[in-house]
Order: sequence, then structure tokens, then C-alpha cells
Amino acid sequence: MLQAQSDSPAAHEALEKLCRAYWWPLYGFVRREGYRPEEAQDLTQGFFALILERKDLDVVREEKGRLRSYLLTSLKNFLAKAKRRELTIKRGEGRALVPLDELLARERADLEPADQLNAERIYERRWALTLLEQALARLGEEYRAAGSAPLFEKLKQTLTDDPGRPSQAEIALGMSMSENAVKQAFYRLRQRYRLLLREEIAHTVAVPGDVEDELRHFIAVLQT
Repeated sequence: MLQAQSDSPAAHEALEKLCRAYWWPLYGFVRREGYRPEEAQDLTQGFFALILERKDLDVVREEKGRLRSYLLTSLKNFLAKAKRRELTIKRGEGRALVPLDELLARERADLEPADQLNAERIYERRWALTLLEQALARLGEEYRAAGSAPLFEKLKQTLTDDPGRPSQAEIALGMSMSENAVKQAFYRLRQRYRLLLREEIAHTVAVPGDVEDELRHFIAVLQT
């Protein structure tokens, strides 16, 4: 998060990643508040444009806050004060921070029981799932760079609770490896996955001391 504070190329890249990470959770909150997809898209884009223009992320750093909480509070204020005709961004104006076709495709694939979740709960769930996705994507990139993409594709299936996931014995047979080698490979993958997830969470807090609390909150969100 702190990398997104300056005007360097690295900062712009970090800022784009930040927008992508929080677009889906914030958009979900707006949708659950009763806005139609087009309205929610425009309001979410308008919200991001506003906080980036005002450099509100500096406030998070100065107040040693958590980005998750700050953005949700800011969005609530944004919606409460908004007059739709003033905040809605017309189609085609400006550069969408996340492609809208990508956003809509993700919404159609969303299997969360939205009728049982309030807006804040949807935001929290999507925040946690996005962190998982980002950590897994980074892990996949590392395996591909090492020439181990096939092994990664097999091992990542064992991270889920899908009853159809392959066993380590099946992976060993398919990859011409011993079961012990697969077991060790899975252990390394899981440890690295946890480390990358911790790094992703660390990017959303202003001070290192907040990481543990945010990690505990992340786990609680996924367990409830």
C-alpha cells in the first residue's frame, strides 16, 4: 500500500493493483445497497477517482490505519453524501480502473448466497477471497518461472475442499513422482502460499504491527 504513495512508475503499478484488489469487494457492497449494475459500476469508479484525486491513501498511512476499514468507511460516506446525477460517470468518460466486462463476468460467476449476506459481509468476503486469489496468482507465477507449471496445476487442486480433488497418490502417478516427493512438494507449496498471503495482507496495512490482527480478521472472515 505504501508503494502507491508516490508518482514513480512502481507507484502507479502498485496503485493499479490496489484498485483491482478492492474494486470487486467495494462494487459488491454498492450492489448490495440496492444499486443496479450500471449504477454500481459508475459509483465505484467515481469513488476510486475521488480518493485518488484527493490522495486519500496518505491519510491511511498517517493515521496508521487498515486500508480495508478505511475504504469501506469512505465508501459509506461517499454514498451517503452522493447525489446520483453528480457522481455517476457517463459511459466512455475517463479510464475505468478495472475493465467492466471483467467485473460483470466475475459477478455472474459469483456463487455467494447474497440473499443471506448484508453489504458489509459481502465486502469482507470478497476482500478475503481477493487476497487468496492474489497470493495464489503470485505462487503460480513463481512455479511457471521455475518451469514447474504442471506440478503447480496439480498441487493447487489439493488446496481446496473439492471432493473431486486428486489425491497425492494420484498426482504422484500422473507426474511420475514418488508419493513422498509429492508430499514434500505440497508442503513447500503450502508454506510458500501462506507466506505470500501474509505479504498480501501486509500490503493493506500502514504499520507492520497491524499485520497479525488483520491476519486473524482474515481467518475469521473465511470461517464464518
